[in-house]
Amino acid sequence: MQNASSAIGTIAIGKTGYVGRFAPSPTGPLHFGSLLAAVASYLEARRNDGRWLVRIEDIDPPREQTGASDMIVAALDSYGLEWDGPITFQSTSDPQHRQLLQQLLAEGLAYECGCSRSDLAEVPRGPLGTIYPGYCRNGTSSLETAVRIRTNDRPIEFGDGLQGPQSQQLESESGDFIILRRDGLIAYHLAVAVDDDLQGVTEIVRGIDLMDSTPRQIWMQQCLGLHTPDYQHIPVAVHADGAKLSKLTGAQGIPMHEVKPTLVAALRALGQNPPEQLVDATLAEVWAWAKEHWRIDVLRGQTAVPDR
Repeated sequence: MQNASSAIGTIAIGKTGYVGRFAPSPTGPLHFGSLLAAVASYLEARRNDGRWLVRIEDIDPPREQTGASDMIVAALDSYGLEWDGPITFQSTSDPQHRQLLQQLLAEGLAYECGCSRSDLAEVPRGPLGTIYPGYCRNGTSSLETAVRIRTNDRPIEFGDGLQGPQSQQLESESGDFIILRRDGLIAYHLAVAVDDDLQGVTEIVRGIDLMDSTPRQIWMQQCLGLHTPDYQHIPVAVHADGAKLSKLTGAQGIPMHEVKPTLVAALRALGQNPPEQLVDATLAEVWAWAKEHWRIDVLRGQTAVPDR
């Protein structure tokens, strides 16, 4: 497989030293669950004397909320998180995404698919969703098509720093998955694999709700000859009923007038056991304490933490 760096030019940021990132989608304001991911990825980068990047993943306009990008950035700034370099937007990498998409098609690693939702209505489903049966692997006559990446059942394995060994057999568990949607938009798995490589990301710290997506992203990395970063998936914040805290379950944006109590609550949810008096400290003192005492390993094996 061709190394993608030769296809799209020089990697923008060298892969020497630790590079972490926080990559929210602009579908609404930053909520407490997203704050946990931001804080954990930020502190892990600082613990490793590394760089921490912020990338807004704005590749799905139909789902985006007007002004959400500005709200997210304002919240990160108000809470005292300090990113390195300019904030980037995933949409600016669209030419690279499409160039590599064409490379995959030319090499026979991807193909056009004309299947509609109704065509797949009776197809078996698994934990990852519809298990695509490969109807269009040998071609399609449809004029409206998506693009799928070919998979096989060789196990995709990785060792998660917090959740231990992981493995998926993609063909059996998800089938060939979409990398270009029928509406012409680049799909998440292709975009995130390319952008993490372009930015030289060495480790991804994010919520465990995204761990099932990781093998598909590793498969994209392998097909494109890209670097595979390390992964640590932290527990997600949940409502009292156990449902994941998200915009779909009514999660509210983090308060902009109760920054220190909310940040201390986030540290507590992340298992850091901050002292009660830290609420009365300055924001700089809260971060100084957090950087000195940060230990991500206390989250090992945990999958959920209660909302504050």
